[in-house]
Amino acid sequence: MTPAEQMAELRRGAHEILVEEELHKKLARGKPLIVKAGFDPTAPDLHLGHTVLINKMRQFQEFGHQVVFLIGDFTGMIGDPTGKSVTRPRLTPADVEANARTYQDQIFRILDPARTLIDFNSRWMGAMNAAGMIELAARYTVARMLERDDFSKRYRSGQPIAIHEFLYPLVQGYDSVALEADVELGGTDQKFNLLVGRQLQADHGQEPQVVITMPLLEGLDGVNKMSKSLGNYIGIHEPPAEMFGKLMSVSDTLMWRYFDLLSFRPARELAALRESVAGGRNPRDVKFELACEIVDRFHGAGAGEAEKAAFIARFREGAVPDEMPEVSLSAPGGSLKLAQVLKEAQLVASASAGYRMIEQGAVRVDGERAGDRDAALAAGATYVVQVGKRAFARITIAVAS
Repeated sequence: MTPAEQMAELRRGAHEILVEEELHKKLARGKPLIVKAGFDPTAPDLHLGHTVLINKMRQFQEFGHQVVFLIGDFTGMIGDPTGKSVTRPRLTPADVEANARTYQDQIFRILDPARTLIDFNSRWMGAMNAAGMIELAARYTVARMLERDDFSKRYRSGQPIAIHEFLYPLVQGYDSVALEADVELGGTDQKFNLLVGRQLQADHGQEPQVVITMPLLEGLDGVNKMSKSLGNYIGIHEPPAEMFGKLMSVSDTLMWRYFDLLSFRPARELAALRESVAGGRNPRDVKFELACEIVDRFHGAGAGEAEKAAFIARFREGAVPDEMPEVSLSAPGGSLKLAQVLKEAQLVASASAGYRMIEQGAVRVDGERAGDRDAALAAGATYVVQVGKRAFARITIAVAS
């Protein structure tokens, strides 16, 4: 592809490219670029929100560039302060090592192993002595660090900021120096850290990297970013039936966001899908295409179609209509008793009536019969709930703020 064609595809889904003109010049040289994205091994499992960056890395691979999946085993022991109102607990070396191994197993479901370099920032940071760390710290001021929104808020509110937290963006920036990165990818919340890399590269006589920030993918609740702690995530290791069902629960509006950030289909095909829905096609049928593509990616070709057939069979048994009331509820404790959900969604007159209907086997959640009277629905997801043969509601349960 020409540099202009690459630019057009690379803009897709990106929040910001700093600086576009610089990226075009790098591409125009016709040499493979070094494209870096760092991941702190803070949890053993990746979810679809993590794959937004990995998908963009894959796109660079398809254009012939070298991607570096950088595991922040050194920075992981510092703890990323981004978006935190308190000091983040540091991981032990054993935690980092265990989580890093699972990352390597997961990323090759998306990336081409032959075009992927896995590196660890302990390779250079572990060898840096105290004098080197002091020299690195001397390249940035406390005033500049306090320009970060999260640091600024904590400082103004009297929340403690540990000295080692200031080292995190410096070490992340130095990673770009060590790798001589041409491009660094990160979430929108990482912009400050990514720009530190540009400055440190310039200080070391290198051409500054281009920074591409990617949006944070909303979770199943359509409000908060996808997160395991909020329960609104789709894990890439989840069973195909669970993954397919969760994707089908995404709202018709949020579906397009998932297409833009998760699908590998060309932009022209996505535009055609939008036109088909605008022309009267059922959004559910288009959502099937999204769910099939994602399930195939992580569970093998044909897995998506198999889950689609099973999904249709379950819902046909319950005669689920295409149109139904949309209800949004809040769960202060992270979940709501199903009987209470039925009452608040006005599917039954009272919670006691809800318990009775559950015990009678008259309640289904996502096509599955609910037989436990004390069943609860977790926050961070959308459910199709049926009472009897004719009462339906699509219920989104959000995490209470």
